[in-house]
Amino acid sequence: LSGIQERNSIIGDNYRWPHVIPYVLEDSLEMNAKGLILKAFEQYRLKTCIDFKPWQGEKNYISVFKGSGCWSSVGNMQTGLQQLSIGANCDRIGTIQHEFLHALGFWHEQSRSDRDDYVTIVWNRIQSGKEHNFNKYDDKTSDFLNVPYDYNSVMHYSKTAFKNGTESTIITNIPDFMDVIGQRMDFSEYDLQKLNRLYNCTSSLSFMDTCSFELENICGMVQSSDDNSDWQRLSQVPAGPNTDHTNMGKCKDSGYFMHFDTSAGREGRTALLESRILYPKRGFQCLEFYFYNSGNENDQLNVLVREYTSANPNGTLRFIKEIKGSPETYWQLHHVSLNITNKFRVVFQGVRGRGLSNGGLSIDDINLSETQCPHHVWHIRNFTHALNTSPAGRDGIIYSPPFYSSKGYAFQVSLYMNGTTDNPFNLGIYLSLISGANDDHLQWPCPWQQGTMILLDQNPDIRQRMSNQRSVTTDPQRLSESSSNYTWDRPDKVGSEATFPNGTKYMKGPGVGTSAFLTHERLRSRDFIKEDSVYILLTMEDISHLLSTEPSIPPTLLTTTSASTTGPGPTATKPPTGTESTTQPEDPEVPTLCPDNPCQNDGVCVMVNRAPVCRCPAGDGWWYMGEKCERKGSTRENTVIAVSSTITVFVVMLIVTITTAVCLKKKYKQGKENKENLTLEE
Repeated sequence: LSGIQERNSIIGDNYRWPHVIPYVLEDSLEMNAKGLILKAFEQYRLKTCIDFKPWQGEKNYISVFKGSGCWSSVGNMQTGLQQLSIGANCDRIGTIQHEFLHALGFWHEQSRSDRDDYVTIVWNRIQSGKEHNFNKYDDKTSDFLNVPYDYNSVMHYSKTAFKNGTESTIITNIPDFMDVIGQRMDFSEYDLQKLNRLYNCTSSLSFMDTCSFELENICGMVQSSDDNSDWQRLSQVPAGPNTDHTNMGKCKDSGYFMHFDTSAGREGRTALLESRILYPKRGFQCLEFYFYNSGNENDQLNVLVREYTSANPNGTLRFIKEIKGSPETYWQLHHVSLNITNKFRVVFQGVRGRGLSNGGLSIDDINLSETQCPHHVWHIRNFTHALNTSPAGRDGIIYSPPFYSSKGYAFQVSLYMNGTTDNPFNLGIYLSLISGANDDHLQWPCPWQQGTMILLDQNPDIRQRMSNQRSVTTDPQRLSESSSNYTWDRPDKVGSEATFPNGTKYMKGPGVGTSAFLTHERLRSRDFIKEDSVYILLTMEDISHLLSTEPSIPPTLLTTTSASTTGPGPTATKPPTGTESTTQPEDPEVPTLCPDNPCQNDGVCVMVNRAPVCRCPAGDGWWYMGEKCERKGSTRENTVIAVSSTITVFVVMLIVTITTAVCLKKKYKQGKENKENLTLEE
């Protein structure tokens, strides 16, 4: 940040946003960025008490646009419209989270007052004009909220940030952290601690429950009385699993899961395990858990909900989904979508099936949140061996099975295990459209489908995960780099022939993604690889509704009758060199439209002194008049004086309606014209 004065310190309540932040997505944004901004908001809702809502005339709001690079002011500048730039190549969810953390009031981690204890800034290696991004702020300006220095922060620059050559601009005083700094996967644990402390968050918005069964109270879950058997809390079962999923046997005297024994008893025997009572707020939920079947293929795990309503205060059981699958020797991840609006319990029902069983059904690491479930899960087993033996380039690619989007497009993901030949020791990931059963009935080139690929951090608590993801969006006008074909056209027109493992041939379109999805070093950290398995969560969804997101008329007139904005705003045109401030004039008073329109013949009704008044339309040689615009006049029937009077009425009406229609748009644009150079760049 440059040109900063004491008044721009983030210490002070005036730099805090409300817990629900109004925003505008300007139409200059790339479509992929628009979709990712909404996904970033979902991460804030899952892990904090910060929410976002479309702007409806509030005084202060964040307007996100495609500027030069990725940048934001620090804190609420109280300027009305406050710009935040998500420019070219900024369309990564971690980068978007980073910029909104600036807006919420956070400097870069390496700007802390105590940063010299942890990193060394090499000033002569920094690009000219970018030095302000490495400024250090003393403890009168910046408060690190009694949280330790965080090399893993999403707010920390990488070792090569703004370098002017080949050497590092930041050197960590502990060498092991040189390749840790600069992650843009997700919030770190300390990022969340600081944000939740700053905004006094005691809970997050969309998180509901998590349970790894490590405590004997099993997270308040209860054994139902509506069954004839029980689930048991165990650490291992002779027929499997040998360990729980949480700790994988790494921690002595810990590692528990819930198990329903199907090796004894009669067919049809059931056991119900019910969560504590939960209270939904959003009306949609995702239940996630790991499942291990060491019993018989006829044993069943059913997911139900017990809903409580005024008509059924004791609860009504509703079947949601049967979890099917033959017995396997490993844990498997499952997702179940719910749409509950009343208070409820989640119910796991184990059912003893027909046939011989040596084990039973086990569940572990349950998470419930009011989020959307992924559409597909790609489970890759024996991952470490493939990682260690795969060459760089095309010979080291693993291909996913075929999947279908919600609109019916078939797609496939390619995972470069050892990166491309010019960028090894990275995972590369690409998404391609492939020929599918619905191609004759779909629109081509494929328009505005956003494919999201998430490498899952398998931490047992969804709030502590730092998964890595990328999204690509099918722009129907995008041309292939190697030809004049449209990249996202029908695969049998622009693709090449490929073969599934079973020998079936298909057509595969061009792949779009990144050769630097995740370094091998980061891949081996955290819980990306667990039980020698990785999970890639896949969703392809239609985002065409985001093509036009910028407001053109007032969303509401309730807050605009005396709206005004004053003060400076940020800019993205160049590195800051100084400070300017201007003051905007107050917007003129805007009449409020009537709740109901009694006016006839397209008249406009406005409130004047709390009474409805009709403003009647007029044209060349004609006009409407009367209390409700019910009578028509013309030049043939009236004198020149009458015509002049009516035109005067028309002009007044025109001024009122134009003022009503453009008031908020004027307010929205004026915020951009009064700028102050107060930005931090990514």
